Order: sequence, then structure tokens, then C-alpha cells
Amino acid sequence: MANEALLEEQREETRLIIEELLDDGSDPDALYTIEHHFSCDSFDALEKAAVEAFKLGYEVTEPEELDLEDGTKVMCCDILSEGALNAELIDAQVEQLIDVAGKFNVDYDGWGTYFEDPDAQDDDEDDEDDEAIDGEDNGIRH
Repeated sequence: MANEALLEEQREETRLIIEELLDDGSDPDALYTIEHHFSCDSFDALEKAAVEAFKLGYEVTEPEELDLEDGTKVMCCDILSEGALNAELIDAQVEQLIDVAGKFNVDYDGWGTYFEDPDAQDDDEDDEDDEAIDGEDNGIRH
């Protein structure tokens, strides 16, 4: 079972992220890609946690090496899901993934997503329009 203090901190963070997105005008009815962040100094441990998350139905990104500000290196990957900005559903995912991370001695580093423009064109639009939208992405996460 996940650490209750960490879970409570993540619940508060989830509500803050959702509130900020909606206050900024993000589409409340959109499907969001939720990116849960795992990191670890051991590739093997990270790989085991990623496989476990995959078995639970999540998509998993390729692991990457990241240089921290203090000069140390860690391996990291994102555990992906898609859904509405529903705090209770995200809380359930967070708890599940904190348990997975703890099982393999991996750090759960929170989650993020991107702003969804309620006035954006449908995905069926011309590829040139998609490239223009992607070109405007500044990578800032909430």
C-alpha cells in the first residue's frame, strides 16, 4: 500500500493541476494524455516497473537518461493513460502507480498533461494544420 502522506500530497497536486488547466481555458470535455513520471538510478528496476505498468494496461515510453542539476544521472520514463480530467480517476491511477514504483524501488515523480484548446480543429483536419498546432507547443506542462 502506498505511503498515505505521499498520496495526500499527490491528491492535492492533482486538484491544483486540474484547476489551473480549467482556469487557463483548457477544454473540460477533452480527452487528456496523462503522463505519470517514473525515475530511478537503476535501468533494471525502471524496466521492471515499466513492464508491470504495461501489464496493468498503461502505455510506456522508452526510457531516457536524464542529467539532474547536482550532476547525477537517472533513468526515467513516462507511464501514459488517456482520459478526462477527473480527479478521482487520476487519484486511482496515481495510487496504483505509486504502489508499482514502490514495489521496484522506483521514484514516482508526479503526473502532467498538456493544455487542450477548446477551439482546436479536429484530428481529421489536414496534416499541415496539425503541424502548425504542434509547432506552437512550448512544452510547458501543468
